[in-house]
Amino acid sequence: MIEKLEIHHLRTLDALYRFENISSAAEHLDLSQQAISLQLKKLREILRDQLFVRTGHGVKPTPYAKLIEPHIHKVLSHLNEIPLPESIAPNQIARTLVISATDYTQRVIVGNLIKTLRQSAPGVKVIVANIESVNLTKKMQQGEIDLAFTSEGYVPEGLISASLFTEKYLCVSANKAINLDGSLSLERLVEHDFVVTSPGTGSFKGSADAWFTRQGLRRNVVVSVPSFFMAQEYLKQTDLVGFIPSRLLPCEGLTEIPLEKYPPGYEVVVAYHPGARSDSFMAWLLDLVSKRFSASI
Repeated sequence: MIEKLEIHHLRTLDALYRFENISSAAEHLDLSQQAISLQLKKLREILRDQLFVRTGHGVKPTPYAKLIEPHIHKVLSHLNEIPLPESIAPNQIARTLVISATDYTQRVIVGNLIKTLRQSAPGVKVIVANIESVNLTKKMQQGEIDLAFTSEGYVPEGLISASLFTEKYLCVSANKAINLDGSLSLERLVEHDFVVTSPGTGSFKGSADAWFTRQGLRRNVVVSVPSFFMAQEYLKQTDLVGFIPSRLLPCEGLTEIPLEKYPPGYEVVVAYHPGARSDSFMAWLLDLVSKRFSASI
């Protein structure tokens, strides 16, 4: 019959132990005297004992009620020690955080985030995976991925994205024959061959091609690579030119080519499942990331 005991039963017993008066116990629990009497009746059925007997001034516990009193207080004490989510500090968290990120955001965002977690939440282990786009929503719903750092426009439906900062492209090359007297015109720029970054399936079209078309120009792309880091390496070893995000520069071996006009930048975002905000640790982490980059703009 013990399994039929409920928390409100234990709180009623605790109040009766404390006040030895049904009226005072009812007031303490913000219940009516009738409700306390009904609960006491139910408790007598469950525990098969009178528990409290009436006296001239209230009620007194029976020998059995006195016997179980320490157990009742112990259970309630343990219940009261259960922390609420918002009361748990980051340094008390022990969990695994899975981050999906582009090579660029791994360099610019994730490394510093891991450093912060080592200081503020050392019990958090981190898995960093290359960006997942096709199945990102499904994997976040299933809890396989917690956060994604990517570019605006690459966040699938069903997820929330928050802008962190705007990145801009700079043009670079290792080709010392390029005339760097002043700003280079776009007409002169497209006389050179390009390398583009195309994650996933390789393509000779990069994000700036539509912009070149609007300028009435067409560039010649001869190399497509999967990451900005590989683009930098290939640029160092050839006479090609390419656009690299400004936060990855300067880069030894490459020289910036000042241009008369530049392609538009792009928004770097953090993406997460709508349920993440109900997770106190994730809410803390999202606020941390957002404040860090809003302060650096």
